[in-house]
This record gives sequence, C-alpha cells and structure tokens, in this order.
Amino acid sequence: MSTRTRTAATIPLLAGGALIAGTLAGAPVLRRRYNRWGATDEELARPMPGDELVVDPKLTYTRAITIDAPREDVWPWLVQYGQGRGGFYSYDAVENLIGCDIHSTDEILPEHQHLAVGDLIRSGGKDTFPCWIVMRVDPPSTLVLQGAGTPAEVDVPEIVDEVPDRGYVASTWQWLLEPLDDGRRTRLIVRQRLTYSPNQSVLWHVIEPLNFVMERKMLLGIKARAEAV
Repeated sequence: MSTRTRTAATIPLLAGGALIAGTLAGAPVLRRRYNRWGATDEELARPMPGDELVVDPKLTYTRAITIDAPREDVWPWLVQYGQGRGGFYSYDAVENLIGCDIHSTDEILPEHQHLAVGDLIRSGGKDTFPCWIVMRVDPPSTLVLQGAGTPAEVDVPEIVDEVPDRGYVASTWQWLLEPLDDGRRTRLIVRQRLTYSPNQSVLWHVIEPLNFVMERKMLLGIKARAEAV
C-alpha cells in the first residue's frame, strides 16, 4: 500500500475517532441536541411507522436531513444498506476496527433493491454481530427495522408492559422519506426507540453518542450519493 493510499485510509478513521471522542466527552451536555439533529419540533412530536414496536422507550431520538433529490432517487440508497450489501455510508474504517467488514458503495446495486418483511439486515460479517429484521417496507417512503439479536440466533423481542430486570432489549430503526417542493426534494427522517433491562443502562448511554456520530455520517452519505445522481 502506497503512502498516499495509507493516508487516504487513515483520515476517515482519525476524523471518526475524533468526533466519537468529542461526543462522548460532551454527551451529558450535548445529548438533547444530538438526539434531535436536523429535526424540527413537529418531526420530534409526530408519530412514525414502527413506534408501536417499543411502546415506552427509555432512549429515543429523531434526526432528519433535507436532500436535493426526489425520494425515488433516495430510496435505492436506503433500501440497499447493510453489511454485505451497500454498506452504511458512514465511517467504514471505524466500523472495521471491530471486524464489521463494511464496504460502503457509491453505486446503486440492482441485486439489493428489494426487501421483504422478515429479511435480515446485518451490521457485521460474523454471525455474532447484531442484526435487524424488516418489519415494514413501503417503497419509496417507509422502512421499519427491529433489533433481532444475531443472525446465528434471531430473537425478535415481544412487546412487554413491564421490562424484566435482566436480559431484555427492544429497539427500532425507523426511516421515513417525505416529498418536498412538489417532489423535487426529500425530507429523510430517522428515529430509534429503545428500551432495556436496568442492568444495561450504562451500556446504552455509552452507545448513544457513538450511534449519533455514525448515523449523522450515514445521513450525510445518503444525501451526497442521492444528490450526485
């Protein structure tokens, strides 16, 4: 590998690492801001498809971005994301530090343009990495995923009225594409709702700022790709 190639590979890693470190350090002050990054008051308050899967979340966020492309041009980038598919359009080098084997594409992949309820989306190349299961897919507007354990042991949590003391986690990843300016532009809104057993509280409060850094980059990555078409 040439010096120029190594430098090009290192810059995203350093940038992502610096943002993660800064967000972790500032989390107590910044969390209200980063949990609504880009979203309006109306978008925060409105219901979204998939809210019913986690009725009483302990952690939640809604983020949004405006894309200067019709949603028909945004949807192909969204529907193909995932490990072994189009990647996550985020800091691949950071994800690959823990062996996720993510390679984000700059192309629309015809073989990954169709999702159905029950399909799995992987976060990493090994069966021990978490995955999501498709709960709803309505092109080109709605994609709802739910955390489902690992590909080796798919476990979709039941909706419960009272979270048990240990061993329970339920999460969503909800995406909504809305047309703007007579369809010429798109508002991309993403939400996560999460609840868990009390013994996991510290873990998820650490993951929360990490999630923001990676997902912000993902939103910007989708925007850049859709606008370049």
